[in-house]
Amino acid sequence: MSEKYPDSLKHVDRYAVIGNPISHSKSPVIHEAFAKQTGQNISYERILAPLDGFAATVNELIRQGYKGANVTVPFKFEAFKLANEASQRAIDAGAANTLTFSQHGIVADNTDGAGIVCDIEQNLQVSLEGKRVLLLGAGGAAEGVLHPILACNPSLLVIANRTLDKALGMVNKKALIETLSTDLLCCEFSELHERAFDVVINATSAGLSDAALPIPDSIFAKHCLAYDMMYGRDTPFMQQARANGAVVADGLGMLVEQAAEAFHLWRGIRPDTQPVMEMMRAL
Repeated sequence: MSEKYPDSLKHVDRYAVIGNPISHSKSPVIHEAFAKQTGQNISYERILAPLDGFAATVNELIRQGYKGANVTVPFKFEAFKLANEASQRAIDAGAANTLTFSQHGIVADNTDGAGIVCDIEQNLQVSLEGKRVLLLGAGGAAEGVLHPILACNPSLLVIANRTLDKALGMVNKKALIETLSTDLLCCEFSELHERAFDVVINATSAGLSDAALPIPDSIFAKHCLAYDMMYGRDTPFMQQARANGAVVADGLGMLVEQAAEAFHLWRGIRPDTQPVMEMMRAL
């Protein structure tokens, strides 16, 4: 990053999305559309952080006067730990995808859960209440959506991961289990045989490398919604789900909805997401 930025940008509030990889991110397009729609004077860019240099990258953004940043793979846990203050959503997840920089330090939030629930229940018109839900993966993306999905009262939520320990870590949270009405289970991918689900959510990053997940075809119940948090590509997960009769959706709606929540946190105004989603689909 350059030490100084152009005079033309000095009056503009600057934001960014930080990740590795990051070149695929559509977040700048979305936030620029939100800014135009709401009359906000901001700029928003992609920042590639070294895998061992997330904190240094954030500190440099703060030094340059940025107002905040979104955070994507693989830095969401690190973003939460870096913050001086955190919202309840970030605390529940133990991960953050939205950072606000102020004179008091770094404030962490997590808008992923609000984004996916809004996309599934409002945009896709699929209620999660009473449904059998399978969450694939136990990383930062899965942590971010766990509590909001549970708040929708599915009858069953199974967290499946390649290794059991990480999935167990998600369910062995005292505060979570105390108020739980949903049957919450965890297992390895290899234990999913003979189970079927109404909603299957892929929260793994397998789609980034076009890798297939070791999941059986039987997990997709009749009229199942198969939702991949990845967007902009037809992933092997989506192909498998479609071949087994599922209704398939990618994560573009979640991306736009969680971005709108972050925009609202930063700017105090909530943009209309529908025209932005239509624009993104047409690109």
